[in-house]
Amino acid sequence: MAQRDGIGRIGVWSGAWSSALGGDGSAYTGAYDEAAAELDELGFGTLWLGANPSVGYAARVLAATRRLTVATGILSIWEHTAADVAAQRAEVERAHPGRFLLGLGVSHSAIAPRYARPYSAMRDFLTGLDGAAEPVPAERRVLAALGPRMLELARDRAAGAHPYLVTAEHTAHAREALGPGPLLAPELKVVLETDLDRARATARAYLGRYLALPNYTGNLLRSGFTEDDVREGGSDRLVDAVFALGDEKAVVRKTEEFFAAGADHVALQAVTEDPLAGLPRAEWRRLAGALLG
Repeated sequence: MAQRDGIGRIGVWSGAWSSALGGDGSAYTGAYDEAAAELDELGFGTLWLGANPSVGYAARVLAATRRLTVATGILSIWEHTAADVAAQRAEVERAHPGRFLLGLGVSHSAIAPRYARPYSAMRDFLTGLDGAAEPVPAERRVLAALGPRMLELARDRAAGAHPYLVTAEHTAHAREALGPGPLLAPELKVVLETDLDRARATARAYLGRYLALPNYTGNLLRSGFTEDDVREGGSDRLVDAVFALGDEKAVVRKTEEFFAAGADHVALQAVTEDPLAGLPRAEWRRLAGALLG
């Protein structure tokens, strides 16, 4: 699929840009443009904007870069109308042809007050994108699909899937559900710390917020983890499965596990003390040296 060529094999997932651009946008400084430009120069294929971005956030980042694809990872369908998203996406496409990928998701009942019948809601949202004045082509959108039905929808009505908080084993199951053609671009969290106890502590401090969300815990339970694994920030077994912990060699090994399981692209999230707001540029440089050199 053409979209696979445009996003590269290795990307960066970060909530920093969305955190800075949220609200009145006053927290957004030139440092964010500089960081995006550096990711571009380092050779990463895609910057995935986490933390509930809008299409407008992507436009800001695209203006600061030359080659990098920018994706929403993911835009919540509960906070936008399909018509508005399609119109905004068309404007971005005219300004930066071929460099924007629309990632869509159903978010979580705990943080989305309108959450109801997520599969039907996503299906209807895609229909709205198809019927907009300037439609969003299926090959220019991906779904944050975890379970079987949403993966089938990603296969049939989008370019593929961008699963978050998953294992290599889940990636293999997702590839089977999608088939050989669609894009599969999972996110993978990284802690560049060789002291394993410290690395796991950093991982747990971040993972705990996600283990309070049933969509994620439900998927992990379907993937073979137990209730004990998803308590108190996650068991060692869980942390070691959903994070790459250690030095650059450890990250390369874990990333290769995802590729071997069927991923086309892996979006790496450098987890530090404040991964949703910080700009871990030193970590991004180390990852680029290990995976893009």
